[in-house]
Amino acid sequence: MNRPPDSSWEKVENWYNQQVGEKGHYYHQSVILPGVLRLLEMNPLKEGHLLDLACGQGILARHLPLKVNYTGIDASPALIRAAQSMDKSKHHRYLTGDASKLLSIKEKNFSCGTLILALQNIEEPLKVFENFSIHLQPRAKLIVVLNHPCFRIPRQSSWGIDEAKKMQYRRIDRYFSSLKIPIQAHPSQKEKSVQTLSFHYSLSTISSWLKETGFLIESIEEWCSDKKSTGKAAAMENRARSEFPLFLTLSAIKTY
Repeated sequence: MNRPPDSSWEKVENWYNQQVGEKGHYYHQSVILPGVLRLLEMNPLKEGHLLDLACGQGILARHLPLKVNYTGIDASPALIRAAQSMDKSKHHRYLTGDASKLLSIKEKNFSCGTLILALQNIEEPLKVFENFSIHLQPRAKLIVVLNHPCFRIPRQSSWGIDEAKKMQYRRIDRYFSSLKIPIQAHPSQKEKSVQTLSFHYSLSTISSWLKETGFLIESIEEWCSDKKSTGKAAAMENRARSEFPLFLTLSAIKTY
C-alpha cells in the first residue's frame, strides 16, 4: 500500500496516511513486514544501506535494525513530511522524488532495495527497476511486493460461490493484457469520489523488466491472508483464503 509516484494519488494523501499510520495496516504488520525482513535477513546486528522507492511514510524504515542506513524516496511531499515526523533515526533520510524519473541521489552502492505495494500503481515500472539497477551495488538484493497480479486485478477479478460444491472461487476476467484501471477512492461517494489509477501487469512482463535491468529472480513467494472467518461460511472462506494468495513477492539479485 505504499504511495506510488502517480499524480492521481495526490488528492487522497490524507486518506492514505490515515490508513497506514505509524505501524502500518493489518497486512503490513502480520504478513508483509515480517516477510520482507526475513527475505532481507534483517537480524539485530545487520548493517548496510537500503534504498526504498515509493516509500510512503517510511513504514519499513521503522522496523529495520538500528545499524541499517535507510534512504526512502516518494513523490508525495506530504508523506515524506509524515515519515520524517515519525522517524528520528540519524541513519535514515527521506527525499521527495518520482521513483520512475532520474533520482537526485548520487550513491551507487546500496546493499539492498525494496518496492513495497507500489508497483501496481506505477505506470512505468521499467524505469523504477532501471533506477534500482543504477543505484544498487552488484549482488545487491531487491525485494518487490505487490498485490498478486494473477488473482487481484481491479475490476477484472472477483469472488463467487458454487452452492452445489459449497465452495468459494476466484473469477478472473482478464489477466495477460497490461491494463490502466481507474479506481474510486471512496466508492460510497459514487461519482463524487476522487479517482486514482491502478496498473496491472502480468507476471511474465514484470520478470522481463527485471531481466532487462540486470536482475535475476532468486525466489518467488506468495503470501496468503492469515485472517480467519467465523459463522456458517467460515470453512469455505478460510479454504479460499489459503488457496488464493493476496501478495506476490519477488526476491531478485543484481547480476552486475
